[in-house]
Amino acid sequence: MRPEPGQVLHFSEDPTITRFSPHVAATAQQQEAYVWAVAYDRAPDYWFPRQCPRAMAWVTPETTEEDRERIIGPGGGLRVHAVEYGWLERMRTTELYAYRLDARDFRPFGDPVNAHVAETEVVPLGPPERVGDLFALYEEADIQLRVLPTLLPFWDQVITTTLGFSGIRLRNARPASAAGS
Repeated sequence: MRPEPGQVLHFSEDPTITRFSPHVAATAQQQEAYVWAVAYDRAPDYWFPRQCPRAMAWVTPETTEEDRERIIGPGGGLRVHAVEYGWLERMRTTELYAYRLDARDFRPFGDPVNAHVAETEVVPLGPPERVGDLFALYEEADIQLRVLPTLLPFWDQVITTTLGFSGIRLRNARPASAAGS
């Protein structure tokens, strides 16, 4: 589930959205109101239930072979997304939808770019599309999906590497002490 050329995607568990209005999210690190979407390369970051904590790492041109082997591992491809065991059932059963939006309504956000934002109301290009089996998406995209008791020790290592990385909803992760680490 990726956007086509000229599109960005917004993922939601709500299949009834007819328009997106800019807002400041409760978890926002900025004060500006936006409509959020993602381009092709960051779409897999959102193949999760909304509140699911996730830690992601990927190979960049700056990545050392040592970091790639240590974090992604042999045979692991170019990207790894990690979740906790406690979220597997929700990943299996959550109905996730993708809304296709006109990329011309958005501008890149972040350095490096990690999202696209619009500052005005946006109407989807059509009805939402059911994303389908999230595990199948990962397999088709050749993205390693790692399952851990808690994300935090993994995250603490990822952020010290030369890999690209992103952590979403990490406040929802189990404390490392709860996992016996």
